[in-house]
Amino acid sequence: MSTRFVRTADPYRDLDVIDARAPRFNQAAIGTLSLAAVLTGWWPILGLLALQLAIGLRFGRRYCVACVLYFELVQPRIGEGRIEDSRLPRFANQVGLIVLGTGSVAYAIGLTTLGAALGMLVAGLALLAASTGFCVGCEMYRIGARLRAIRARSFERVELAEIGAPASAGADLVVAFSHPLCTDCRELITELRADGHSVVTVDVRERPELARKYGIGLVPTVVAVAADGRVTARLAG
Repeated sequence: MSTRFVRTADPYRDLDVIDARAPRFNQAAIGTLSLAAVLTGWWPILGLLALQLAIGLRFGRRYCVACVLYFELVQPRIGEGRIEDSRLPRFANQVGLIVLGTGSVAYAIGLTTLGAALGMLVAGLALLAASTGFCVGCEMYRIGARLRAIRARSFERVELAEIGAPASAGADLVVAFSHPLCTDCRELITELRADGHSVVTVDVRERPELARKYGIGLVPTVVAVAADGRVTARLAG
């Protein structure tokens, strides 16, 4: 008897997270088509890919062809993958849009070598991400998020009362900024509690004002906090 496929995260409503396999499926499609465009000389394909990225970024996953194919045809057959922060692949798509758009313009004005180079750059990086999971655009986002946090000096102190920490919180307190659908968040919090830490979680979906206040660029972001609220160590994020 078949069992009904159940998702943890709705792909069209829970837009702040995403099945980690979906971006890799999208990257495989972009990489393959970009490579074909350069090798065959059908450079307008690069423009169509840029247009599709722009539409998906502006109007959502329901208007992203590769996303719909994955969520409607592939995911129900192979199951849901790890749920992760969607800001990283979204930023990677924004970078891809810029490079593909620039490559298309270069081809259109006769700068064929430049257009081909940019097309091959997208193809190489997209296929690398699809095959290995290493996403250059995602890493760019991580670096930028850390730099923004450093500049804002956002983790020198955490106001314990506003995050709901118990008044009796001791020195072994850990504050975890997380999302309820994030696989890494759940696993890390479970590990920390199993190790004996007192963990206070801040749901960035329910408390976006705290995510903005503390400059949370990634989830999970986890810090060790002293009894007076001073951050003593950054454990994740």
